[in-house]
Amino acid sequence: MQAVLLAAGQGTRLRPLTDSLPKPMVPVADRPLVAHAADAAVEGGVSELIIVVGYEREELTAYFGESYRDVPVTFVTQSEQRGTADAVRAAAPELDGPFVVINGDNLYDDSIAALFEEGPAVAAMPVDDPTNYGVLSTDGSTVTDIVEKPADPPSNLANAGAYQFPAAAQEYLDVSESERGEYELTDVLARVIDEFDVRVVELDRWLDVGRPWELLEANEWRLGTLDRRLDGTVADTATINGAVVVEDGATVKSGSVIEGPAYIGEGATVGPNAYVRGRTLLAENTKVGQSVEIKNSVIMAKSAVPHLSYVGDSVLGREVNFGAGTNVANLRHDGGDVQLTVKGERVSTGRRKFGVVAGDDVKTGINTSLSPGVVLSTGARTTPGESVTRDR
Repeated sequence: MQAVLLAAGQGTRLRPLTDSLPKPMVPVADRPLVAHAADAAVEGGVSELIIVVGYEREELTAYFGESYRDVPVTFVTQSEQRGTADAVRAAAPELDGPFVVINGDNLYDDSIAALFEEGPAVAAMPVDDPTNYGVLSTDGSTVTDIVEKPADPPSNLANAGAYQFPAAAQEYLDVSESERGEYELTDVLARVIDEFDVRVVELDRWLDVGRPWELLEANEWRLGTLDRRLDGTVADTATINGAVVVEDGATVKSGSVIEGPAYIGEGATVGPNAYVRGRTLLAENTKVGQSVEIKNSVIMAKSAVPHLSYVGDSVLGREVNFGAGTNVANLRHDGGDVQLTVKGERVSTGRRKFGVVAGDDVKTGINTSLSPGVVLSTGARTTPGESVTRDR
């Protein structure tokens, strides 16, 4: 069976982190987000991965190459991002039978394995508030209908964006444009439900990674599954507690303390006398310097927090440099949830603790203070001693 991975989108709700990086390639623990979906497909026994690419496609083609974990990889291009059915339609010429479709920007736990057994099937997750999702109606283990964002949900089963379709579904891909101007795969699913017995696969855990705090949550989840491995150079006077991965080529210098789960990527340096705690990802070639504390954060490739700084509950893009004494505030003292700007609107993160989001190539002057929920756009700069309370 073939698997179609949907990985062509721009990830506008994750900006500025995705200004030049496709959303499926944002880092989650030890590999890109889309690689977790690919792993689920490979472990499900698929014969071929068909990856639908578009925005910044070179990032994906370079990562996967011609095969992934000994499974052949074929790339197809969705020239315009016009919806999920349009994405699968781009892959249709490569399909030769029943097929699986997985959203490349979603995370699934091991219960997704059942999707690759008998089909047709659709993955679903029980949620507290189904009104923001496509919701499945069922008769026992059989799906009878799907309704988008209903005011009165027929169940608590949210569509989790993973499907096993029969070969006949290749003929159903020419759907009408939806009200939001896209061609929706849920319309294809609705026809499959009408003509086939579709099995529901209930997941134990699922996360749609669409916004910066969800990327932080994704890393919190996946970092918690890592096993301790110290392949890099760790000074005798450094302290490593718990499930910490230090990749080959990484260095943890004297006096540093790392409390796992944490991931230290190839070429990264920590210390001397640095403190890394919480569920923290330091991607390849990052630098955390003297007397710096990093807590529960994602620091992407080639970024640096070199001296006397604190970063908590934050996401920093690539090639960011925080000047000495830069401090991130990550808590509202009124006890309210931190808000963040997403596509021009302030939205609650649902988190009492959340720091900042910094796009690629952000640089702060020494002794900069950053308030909770500040978003620094790609290439943004601050001046020495500045207190930043608004997005820049």
